[in-house]
Amino acid sequence: MTSLNRVHRFLRSATRSAAALPVAAAAIVMLGPDAALAQPFPQPGKAIRLLVGFPPGGSTDLLARSVGNKLGEQLGVQVVVDNRAGAAGNVAAELAARGNPDGYTLLMATVSSHAINPALYRSIPYDPIGDYAPVSLVASYPLILAVNPSLGVKTVADLLALARQKPGTLNFSSSGNGSPGHLSGELFKMLAKVEMTHVPYKGGAPATAAVLANEAQLIFATLPGAIGFIKSGKLIGPAVTTAKRSGALPDVPTIAEAGVPGFATSSWAGLVAPARTPRAVTGALREAVVKSLAAPDLRERLARDGADPVGSTPEEFGAYIKSELAQWRKVVQQAKAQID
Repeated sequence: MTSLNRVHRFLRSATRSAAALPVAAAAIVMLGPDAALAQPFPQPGKAIRLLVGFPPGGSTDLLARSVGNKLGEQLGVQVVVDNRAGAAGNVAAELAARGNPDGYTLLMATVSSHAINPALYRSIPYDPIGDYAPVSLVASYPLILAVNPSLGVKTVADLLALARQKPGTLNFSSSGNGSPGHLSGELFKMLAKVEMTHVPYKGGAPATAAVLANEAQLIFATLPGAIGFIKSGKLIGPAVTTAKRSGALPDVPTIAEAGVPGFATSSWAGLVAPARTPRAVTGALREAVVKSLAAPDLRERLARDGADPVGSTPEEFGAYIKSELAQWRKVVQQAKAQID
């Protein structure tokens, strides 16, 4: 029997048995021209490594663990989160770009690694488009404009009036130069035509603590990091940064609604695989992601953290990354922000 005939027999057999397998196990990975190298994905007992570019306990890590657990249930294999923090996600992104294109190495790509960093750094060790095969946009996180109550600001209009009355005297904190919070503040300044001073901190927690202590007067914070303080009244949250209102705070307007037309930013995360990962594998992974995000317990958990679950096709996610690259490049250029 020829090698080609063996391939055909294998594929026919796999197709007949696919209904008895988990949703993604029906994907067939052709690792070479010999039929002996064809095998189902995922293989029982072979774990998937999910790289995360930030330390344990942060919003990206929590999302990866929540989604990874549910993804593992759908696929019938273990999903192991591997935290490789450094350079705002660049370290993990480089590891993923060099990974084997077999579906067992994934990256929780973020707005930092795949949209901001390519414009912010003089050079990065990966191509955010060419080095990856998109799987699915997983979730979008609104940022929220949060202010210290002593400022007397209840609305965006109040903040704009104060900023124009006292130009350059208001400080806004962020988790670091080039972070989504920093660049959201720069976009706010640009569109609203106000002057404020950026004060970078080493992480979201100290940046939020600075506003609580009135060292800085406001912050464009991730919703998970600020929502508790807003609900308790320790911070005032006049508006969210996204184009649409957040499901976690449906009564809070967007910044665009509240007086700065055209303003829209968000933090987001999605799964990518190394380039050249077979389309059958990324498609199977995407289907498992969508089914995971439909689970009521996962949706409830993400909602508590202020995340809006998405679930997209690989093509949609690839187009979204390109659009985000273009938007953030303009903001970085306007802010004259650059690292190294």
